[in-house]
Amino acid sequence: PTYANMTLDGLERLLLERYSTSSTGHYHPNYNKHKVHLCRYADDFIITADCKEVLEDVKRVVEEFMKERGLKLSEEKTATTNINDGFDFLGWNFRKFKGKLLIQPSTKSKKKITKKLSQTVRYYRESKQERLIVKLNQITKGWAEYHHCVCAKSTFALIDHRLWEMLWKWAKRRHPQKCNKWVKNRYWHPKCGRQWSFRTDTIVLYQMMDTPIVRVKSLDLNKNSFLNRDYFIKRKKEHEMKRKLAYQKSTAARSEYYVS
Repeated sequence: PTYANMTLDGLERLLLERYSTSSTGHYHPNYNKHKVHLCRYADDFIITADCKEVLEDVKRVVEEFMKERGLKLSEEKTATTNINDGFDFLGWNFRKFKGKLLIQPSTKSKKKITKKLSQTVRYYRESKQERLIVKLNQITKGWAEYHHCVCAKSTFALIDHRLWEMLWKWAKRRHPQKCNKWVKNRYWHPKCGRQWSFRTDTIVLYQMMDTPIVRVKSLDLNKNSFLNRDYFIKRKKEHEMKRKLAYQKSTAARSEYYVS
């Protein structure tokens, strides 16, 4: 990632100088007629513009920039698409619906997590319930943590349901002679308003639906992570506090529902 960032340094400045120049030939950082913007993470990046023709010109500029460094764009990953059709970036799908931008976990990311959960359940088909829960929690918590800041609530519910189906087959396979009620009472128990909680006396399966959606505060682009450490530490603590409060509200809501 460090090498990729060092190699691509200068690309954003190049685009600004080319597309932030007025008709009089003067460069203005705040002037961007065609809305050309670069967003990159290591060797992955996207470039936006207000029309396809400008993007084709941008593509030629990027190719020349990378050619000087002995690199070239990946033909498989490089594409020009309309925001209304959407595109995938860093595991998320960016798309406008009736003029409103929605960021959701991508289809590829959902397939990947489903496959990983399925392989884990299959691998631990003969193991104890506690060990299986430990392994599944490592996967579900990590995936939910990554997507907690986008529109992922419906996706969390979908993955939870898929996992429940896998675990039901896992449990039925272990006790083929037992009825459904016996299997349910053996592996699922009530907890925090949830009747079907896959758990033991010591550990419970983490439900992605319990992850609150908390937006990340916009980053001040004038700050540097090495020179302005106090800003980033404060920003991180504020976000952690917002998440903590959201978790408390979510837990309280489930408890009230259970009592009522």
